[in-house]
Amino acid sequence: MNALPILEPATKETCCPPAGTVLGAEAAKEKAILFKALADPNRLRLLSIVKAEASGESCVCDLTDPLGLGQPTVSHHLKILVDAGLLHREKRGTWAYYSLVPGALDKVAGILADL
Repeated sequence: MNALPILEPATKETCCPPAGTVLGAEAAKEKAILFKALADPNRLRLLSIVKAEASGESCVCDLTDPLGLGQPTVSHHLKILVDAGLLHREKRGTWAYYSLVPGALDKVAGILADL
């Protein structure tokens, strides 16, 4: 009777290496903040409104009516977009004006393309 050879279990060294760059834990956390900011319909609408403005910026006072939300709620959503690096905030008197951070949306597209 012929004995079958004993196979050693596969190790990470014998496994196929990933074909592309693997996203590290810290980089994934940073990118997740960005995608969490985009995961809310109201925040997507805010980005759309600011981007569509001919002047390139919108006052917070002009962003409440289109969303049907109160100023504190809109300000909360805007803060999340600013913290994620998507919008820039400039204070003028009692009002805050928001504009897209140059290249921010291209950065989001690039992150998805690189996955």
